[in-house]
Amino acid sequence: MKPWLDVLPERVWYQGHWLGILLAPLGWLYCGVAQWRRWLYQRGWLASYSAPVPVIVVGNLTVGGTGKTPLVLWLAGYLTERGYRPGIALRGYGRKRFEADANREQPRQVPADGDASQFGDEALLLAQRAGCPVMVCRDRVAAAHDLAEQCGCDLVITDDGLQHDRLRRQLEILVVDGERGFGNRRCLPAGPLREPVGRRRQVDLVIENGGGSLDAFQMRLEPADAVNLVDPSRRRPLADFAGQPVTAVAGIGNPQRFFTMLHGLGLTVASLTYPDHYRYTADDLRNWPDGPVLMTEKDAVKCRTFAGPAHWSVPVTAVLEPRFIRALDRALEHIQAQAPIKLSGTQEP
Repeated sequence: MKPWLDVLPERVWYQGHWLGILLAPLGWLYCGVAQWRRWLYQRGWLASYSAPVPVIVVGNLTVGGTGKTPLVLWLAGYLTERGYRPGIALRGYGRKRFEADANREQPRQVPADGDASQFGDEALLLAQRAGCPVMVCRDRVAAAHDLAEQCGCDLVITDDGLQHDRLRRQLEILVVDGERGFGNRRCLPAGPLREPVGRRRQVDLVIENGGGSLDAFQMRLEPADAVNLVDPSRRRPLADFAGQPVTAVAGIGNPQRFFTMLHGLGLTVASLTYPDHYRYTADDLRNWPDGPVLMTEKDAVKCRTFAGPAHWSVPVTAVLEPRFIRALDRALEHIQAQAPIKLSGTQEP
């Protein structure tokens, strides 16, 4: 059974628990501070900085997973196909500090064989799959500069940087969980919002992960064959796991989405939920039931050191509707017109 404090946010933010009303004044204060801070940046009273190259921000308004990382992976691949040399900047949430004074931390490029505890689970996953440089730093301005000047990137994608107004951007993409939406539409701690819902109208493109909103572009996550953690060359279609006891593990912002996907594929799973960005230990894995264990890629990068042959990760790929791709192309044309980029490929945007 989940600890009471783990399930309380879900009940308050998404299931209408009375505590949300009690906490509402704190939510108003949080929203007010967020709006005031953004206003100060817009007026130039707080300093913001431009990167040497255009910046695309992928973010959300809510706490927890909405599908940003799969979208960032898709964007990196698409931009590379178009002839750009993208790089990815992110904070690297969940990692250990490299220096005692976090304010003086220097950007660090993430190696594909790095340690998730040192770089963060999302950063390591991106470094393994994106095919482009990935830089972590609390200061995304510094990360964007290093990607441009040290890695030769001509465009920077920031993962979860919507509220990082210190870094100026040319394009903002908001990702919304189509199933949970904005919950009770209150700001923290009364609800899941980091900024008021009205911020949605100020971004350039809105993507809904699942659901069917008519005023947002649609994205779905498509699972691929399971990959064995001990021997990545071993792959099995998920259908092969049907008809047998399977354990599903998820330590992500919205674990139920992963479990629902497996159920939808005909699997009967016993689910194990961990907090987002949970640091797994060898003891955790030893206590899992015998038989196949399926987990998300974000969990897998932290479990591979302790894994056994029964442990598998389930990669997912973002699938975007053509309408979004056309809108993105128009946005890239606008960016190109404002600050021409010499593309490495032969295909011009």
